[in-house]
Amino acid sequence: MIIEALLIVGAYLVGSIPTGVIVGRMRGFDPRAVGSGNIGTSNVARAGGASAAAITFGGDVLKGAIPVMVAQAAGFPIAVIAWAGLAAFVGSICSVFLGFRGGKGVAAALGIWLAIAPMVILVALAVFGVVFAISRIMSLASMGAAIALPPTAAALGLPHQYLLLAIVMTALVLFRHRENIRRLSRGEEPRFQPKRSDRTASS
Repeated sequence: MIIEALLIVGAYLVGSIPTGVIVGRMRGFDPRAVGSGNIGTSNVARAGGASAAAITFGGDVLKGAIPVMVAQAAGFPIAVIAWAGLAAFVGSICSVFLGFRGGKGVAAALGIWLAIAPMVILVALAVFGVVFAISRIMSLASMGAAIALPPTAAALGLPHQYLLLAIVMTALVLFRHRENIRRLSRGEEPRFQPKRSDRTASS
């Protein structure tokens, strides 16, 4: 029990690493003080360009995937692996290092499900791509991908612990996007427009 508890706490702490803030400080900006104030990939892209966004995205994916992969490699049962994934996800949206604030958790969720069941992510990414191509609204595409998680997990016949994980994560993603949902309902949600590349900006 103690080892499982340590794993879950460790997963939460890894998930809490504020990648976007770290990248922003290295690049001379704080994503919390610009744009939407979110520390995730899309706001980092608006503030710091594509390269900063790519590093943020990669770091956020890894902080979701690593705790799950550690739990799998250590041979923990499915229920514990699911708890580790949930703990990493909660850390990404409610970071102890940011006064229990955080991002929207989408990239961390991607990492978690890449480690658990990559096929779920293929479907979610397809939904994300279609919605984003049509709307050019990152938040709407992210929510579409999240909504696709539970039915995809059910269709693939994944263990009920993973299906429950998918349901809880989807609910939390939608909750974290509540302001975006309000703006969408008013037609005020901005379309994605990343900052010009460093090369363009310096020319």
